[in-house]
Amino acid sequence: MKGKKTFKKDFPLYLMALPGVAVLIAFAYIPMAGLILVFKDYNYKGGIFGSPWADPLFKNFEFFFNNMDNALRATRNTVGLNILFFVFGTIFAVAIAIMLSEVKNKHFIKISQSVMFFPYFISWMVMGAILNALLSSEVGVISGALQKIGISFDFYSSPGAWVVILVLVSVWQSTGYNSVIYYGVLSGFDTSIYEAAQVDGASKWQQITKITLPLLRPTITIMFLLSVGNMLKGNLNMMIGLTNLNPMLLEVTDVIDVFVYRSGVQNGDMAFASAVSLYQSIFGFVLVMVSNKLAKMYDSDTSLF
Repeated sequence: MKGKKTFKKDFPLYLMALPGVAVLIAFAYIPMAGLILVFKDYNYKGGIFGSPWADPLFKNFEFFFNNMDNALRATRNTVGLNILFFVFGTIFAVAIAIMLSEVKNKHFIKISQSVMFFPYFISWMVMGAILNALLSSEVGVISGALQKIGISFDFYSSPGAWVVILVLVSVWQSTGYNSVIYYGVLSGFDTSIYEAAQVDGASKWQQITKITLPLLRPTITIMFLLSVGNMLKGNLNMMIGLTNLNPMLLEVTDVIDVFVYRSGVQNGDMAFASAVSLYQSIFGFVLVMVSNKLAKMYDSDTSLF
């Protein structure tokens, strides 16, 4: 009886949540039935459920592990780049959020946030065209400037340079969005803490390092935990848009999604692509659980669950 009354009282809330739940079921849970494809010898005539079972059952994982050097390279690139993206993205986002929190002109803050948000909506293809206009050895502005001072450097045949380039582009694209999140958290801090620090003679730098950053630490930890689940997922659109899968850059840009695309999708081997996606999901889940456990041991308030 009590549950019935509670349901009736909260019915408008359930009704508001219904569209989101429906979308989640339709696009996240129902497609899980496709995981059966991982254990099938897929053909287009039989489809997912009509194709025969693979023999042996884990046949679709063999290609990934038989090409262990490329598989390890793809895993290393994926994890390494994602860690760099998060670390540098967080540093710049927090720095901008702190700087905006010190500005008193609200109109300037709104305009600045709007301008910084623009890159978040630019497609990777457009960003690739911008990079080509800057770095191309034939028409690139930066390459041309280097050539004028006697330095000849081809960015599109130098994999090492693309670690820096990819990090810079990722930071440029995501910093505005992430800074809004941290700025919102900063806006909720108790200003009396800063007033007390000023009375005690604390400088602005001391206020940032001793008050602001420690108070932001739980939010940064939660943001990291949310990103850990995608740590083994590379951005295929990013790599295609920025490098057009240039084979000379695969030493750095061959993340797992690119490896799957090259080895599975281009060859029409959908079962292999699904097997590697399952590998990503399982290890992503393990990383989330381990990271959340470590965060909970360090500070129970920063864990997700």
